[in-house]
Amino acid sequence: MRSADEIQKLIINTAKSDNRIRAVLLNGSRANPNIQPDKFQDFDIVFIVSNFDSFISDRSWTDFFGDKVICQLPDEMTYREGGKDNIETIGFHYLMLFKDGNRIDLTLFPIENFKTYFAFDSLTIVWLDKDNLFPNVPHSTDTDYHIQKPTEKIFLETCNEFWWVCTYVAKGLLRNEITYAKELLETTVRPVFMQIIEWFIGTETNFSISFGKGGKFMKQYLSSKKYDKILATYSDQHLENNWKSLFLMTELFGELAATIADRLNFQYNLDEQQNVMAYLKASYGGQE
Repeated sequence: MRSADEIQKLIINTAKSDNRIRAVLLNGSRANPNIQPDKFQDFDIVFIVSNFDSFISDRSWTDFFGDKVICQLPDEMTYREGGKDNIETIGFHYLMLFKDGNRIDLTLFPIENFKTYFAFDSLTIVWLDKDNLFPNVPHSTDTDYHIQKPTEKIFLETCNEFWWVCTYVAKGLLRNEITYAKELLETTVRPVFMQIIEWFIGTETNFSISFGKGGKFMKQYLSSKKYDKILATYSDQHLENNWKSLFLMTELFGELAATIADRLNFQYNLDEQQNVMAYLKASYGGQE
């Protein structure tokens, strides 16, 4: 596997020799000073380029990166709701996994639209800047990704969504429709459950840290007991275990939501929680 230094030198040297590439930026976890580097990190790279269309019409130029296992072009995929209509404002993306295990997520951005549309990311290290596009760039930090304090309205709506959809999960379990119940639990209930965990950690840390995609940083900010309980909410295919998962999730959600409300001086609709819990327990107890 090529080292991080080898990949960096390859990218910079190639950019230096290609007059179309005007700047090279490193974003993402490899630009985050709070993350311990490892070999599994992607290289999130941005090229600011002239002659933008030439990088898209001829794909062979990417061969210099190495032998690919697979490549994805999300901006051209109907599946990913991509399309060419907006690539000149958001950039064009090459997602590439190489046979040596390295992965490069490359964004191409046209220099003609730089002043109008380019959005600077706080996680940025400038590797190359031929035109002084990035003078006085601050040290890379993850501030753009810190947990955001909710408004009371957003908080209450999030809680309402959680308790409302839990009743649908129960309906699926009562019918022994496991796939339906798990679909709702994991795609609708789980995201708002994770949001409450995120806000709870925010109140613990003065909203000064990042939760990470999928909550990957949460472990270091929670007690081992609470973290283990969160892991236990991921159940298998068995009906009874899915009921246990649902009840454990509601227990944790209610506890964390009440704490958040107290710390942020928000209202919390305890009647909503108690009514839904009574409904869930009655549904579970009434199974034939």
